[in-house]
Amino acid sequence: MARPRHANSVQIPPRIKGFTPVGYCNGECEPLLLYLEELEVIRLLDYEGLSQEEAARLMQRSRSSVTRIYQRARATIAKALVEGVEVKIESGNGFLNCNWFFCSGCKVRFNNPKGNVTNECVLCGSTEIVKMEGCV
Repeated sequence: MARPRHANSVQIPPRIKGFTPVGYCNGECEPLLLYLEELEVIRLLDYEGLSQEEAARLMQRSRSSVTRIYQRARATIAKALVEGVEVKIESGNGFLNCNWFFCSGCKVRFNNPKGNVTNECVLCGSTEIVKMEGCV
């Protein structure tokens, strides 16, 4: 029997829900799934330039787990680029580790690490605030 999968801590929610290839597409293909924890590893290692050890600490996982997640993410991205397949971002085993909010007025995302309920946007003052859940 396989071990249960652990949830991975995600620092920042994604700004997008996926990518679509531009140009030639070979028929209708099923989109590839890039999970929230895979996107987080790509962000931490490739975008932020952290070591796998530092990323593992932030995600509350072992370095070897981060390495496996990173390999899956790179394989998914490579396949999407080479084959021209759409990528969709889904929650998988990732969770947001802070209270994140989205302003419908100015489209900004902001967090509230203290967990206090907020009634207005920190940027524009709008009251059209939606609490983001732990998935995309």
